[in-house]
Amino acid sequence: MNNSHTALGNTEDNLIFDAVTKWIEKKVKPVAMQLEHEDQYPTELVEDMKELGLFGALIGPEYGGLGLSAKTYAKIVSLISEEWMSLTGIFNSHLMMARIVEGYGTSMQKEYWLPKFASGELRGGLALTEPDAGTDLQGIRTIAVRQGERYVVNGTKTWISNAIEGHCVALLVKTDPEATPRHKGMTMLIAQKIDPETKVPIPGISNGRKLEKLGYKGIDSGELILEDYTLSAELSLVGGVEGQGFYMATGGLAIGRINIAARGVGIAKRALRESIAYSQTRKTMGKPICEHQAIQLKLGDMAAKTRASELLVADAAEAYDKGERIDLEAGMAKYFASETAAEVALEAMRIHGAYGYSKEYPIERLYRDAPLLCIGEGTNEMQRIIIAKQLIKQNPV
Repeated sequence: MNNSHTALGNTEDNLIFDAVTKWIEKKVKPVAMQLEHEDQYPTELVEDMKELGLFGALIGPEYGGLGLSAKTYAKIVSLISEEWMSLTGIFNSHLMMARIVEGYGTSMQKEYWLPKFASGELRGGLALTEPDAGTDLQGIRTIAVRQGERYVVNGTKTWISNAIEGHCVALLVKTDPEATPRHKGMTMLIAQKIDPETKVPIPGISNGRKLEKLGYKGIDSGELILEDYTLSAELSLVGGVEGQGFYMATGGLAIGRINIAARGVGIAKRALRESIAYSQTRKTMGKPICEHQAIQLKLGDMAAKTRASELLVADAAEAYDKGERIDLEAGMAKYFASETAAEVALEAMRIHGAYGYSKEYPIERLYRDAPLLCIGEGTNEMQRIIIAKQLIKQNPV
């Protein structure tokens, strides 16, 4: 992970921003609304993202990645989210998986997996959630039993991004269901759906249904069913040790929460921008509605909260780049930016009136996408508890 940025690094960042901006304008903008309304997987755009290096954005250059700082990465996520948030989920879920391997994997695992992840040849996500275990990760029931040099896994995962179109996942399992405390019995495995060499599907791991959603369309959110699924311990047991899966999962969630917050910034920025423009062209009572105090009050609130969200994201990303624990910073950024996105999208709809409710305008899409951010990567209720606990921990009396 890049922890410092030189002048050369800033130049490279600008080149990446320029490339992403041009791609959004040329390739994403013309098709985003149609693909989103049809809930269609953006195959061509995914190929573009591979070419842009986004699947290796946070992976070190020694493994073929871009090695971007979290701060630069967050800006890219925000930029893309202004046009279509779903695209950021496709590569962020993948990068959370890659971050676990890069942060905790053995040298052999890093050499094997990370170049394939960086190029986008193998894409995947993080398989934590189960039908009866979401925020309470310690309640998972997926079991992995060691048999010689292999594991046999049985269980079900749900609400997994890239579950259907992806090729592999970082799979959180229990290797010791009787462990006390429970998290000490949890282990992380890299589970592939296809053989990386032959591309042949591997038996024992299959997809359940694709989950229909209010928003966040285009990206597949699905179920994974594991029935006597076997995999190599050497290749798949992250770090070569059992019992560390919970810590690896929460470590991966740190960059995920920065991503969620950055998406919120993008949604809020777009909703604000559309509202500023519309309020100058829409007239009531003989003057543009931007001259009415009621609209001015809304725009003032929207602008201040959007900017505050952006600064909180930058704060969390900078701390992450320094290698610090960012429970507090990421929690604050994720909580505030996601709530702001939901609020600003709703206010944008009110400013636009009936046009905001129409599928011909982007406001209704922003309005449908925003609520996911309040519950994804840990609910906002949980973030507020984390914030409070960190404040007490850091300020003992």
